Formats: sequence, C-alpha cells, structure tokens
Amino acid sequence: MQPLKETPWDERVYGIKTYEIERLTEEALDLSNTFTGHFTIKVNPLVSKKALHQYDFYYCDTLIEPFCSPANFKPVYNKQTSLTPQMAAQDVTCFCKNTFQYDRFHRDFNLEHTKGDSRYAYWLEDIIQQGGEILGLNFQGELVGFFAYKDNHILLHAIGDRHRGRGLAKYLWSDACNYILNKGWNEIKSSISAANLAVLNLYRSLGFSFRHPVDIYHKYNVKEC
Repeated sequence: MQPLKETPWDERVYGIKTYEIERLTEEALDLSNTFTGHFTIKVNPLVSKKALHQYDFYYCDTLIEPFCSPANFKPVYNKQTSLTPQMAAQDVTCFCKNTFQYDRFHRDFNLEHTKGDSRYAYWLEDIIQQGGEILGLNFQGELVGFFAYKDNHILLHAIGDRHRGRGLAKYLWSDACNYILNKGWNEIKSSISAANLAVLNLYRSLGFSFRHPVDIYHKYNVKEC
C-alpha cells in the first residue's frame, strides 16, 4: 500500500496537489513534509494525535456513519412530497450553494469556501458516471432538493434555502430512503459530520443508528506566492 494516495477529484477543484494518507505511519508523515499540497488523514478518535500535531496537521471534522435496516426504518410520509428518479446532475447543482457548511472542506481555514460548493457539484456528476442515481425531492410539485446515492450508500443530499427549517426533511428523507430500501437492500448507510446535529437528529428520528466514528485531520503544505 502506498503511503500517499492522490485525490484528483479534489485537485481539480482547488488547483493544488491533494493527497489522502491511508495509514498513520512515520513514512507517510515524512512525505507530507516533502511533497507540496493538501493532505487528509482519517484516524480512530482514540488514537493519539501527538504525531499529527508535530507534523502540522490540524483537526477538521469527525464523521459518523448512520445506518438502518428495513425493520428499524421509521418513515414519516406526506402526500405533498414526491420523488423524481434519475435526475441530471446539472439540474440540482443549484442546491449545492451554501449548503454544506459542516463539511471539512468548508471548515478548513486554508481553503476557499466557495470552492467547496464546486467540489460537491463535481461529485454529483461523478455519482452518475459511477452508476449512482440522483433523486429529485419535490414538495407540492416543486423541486426543492436532491438525494444522491449509489447501491445502499447515501452519498449526498440537500434542500434549497427557501425550504429549510420548514419540517420537510423528514418527509423527503422518508421517501428517498424507502425508495432505496425497496431495491432489496438489507441496510442503507451514509456518512455525516458529527457536528451537524440537525441531520444527525433527522436520521435518528427515522430509525437510524450510528457507528464507525472517525476523526479527520488536514495539512496544508503549500508555499504561497
């Protein structure tokens, strides 16, 4: 296994070399000083972070994995909500703007926050190309958000500014999760920031449990002109 893995999907957004460190080793940390670019490492919350701090890594986020089986799923339906399957990425990218404020790239003080929105717009295109699907989320016949997934993994979701805080998410998420479970999966899962309490509580209200917490650290080793 190579100590560093290039992440071209992030490089295309930020215009610098980007890497993910797959294992916390001295060799990998040394390379983060040798190579120029932006580095990500995901570590168990109980692992000592002393070496990471010594190599100028900084904390950005903690991710947790919501998961749910059909038996535990507790949907809440509303006749005014509906889904549009097989949406095109370009038809929902507008919902990416100013939405993912809890994302580690938006919280990284070394990166431009506006480029974080572009990262998610690109990701939607990637999901389609890799065999996933984007569901349009509708309220009273109006497109108000999207729900992107591949297989049983919920990858990305958003509701537009105008419709947030209206209590719609539980109905829209119920429709989307039910759509995926009806494909025969024994479990559906996602990945969210532990700091995003609104989404965490939404998943919990629908019967999801949580597992696999992981701390994410970044390093920015770029010489500014």
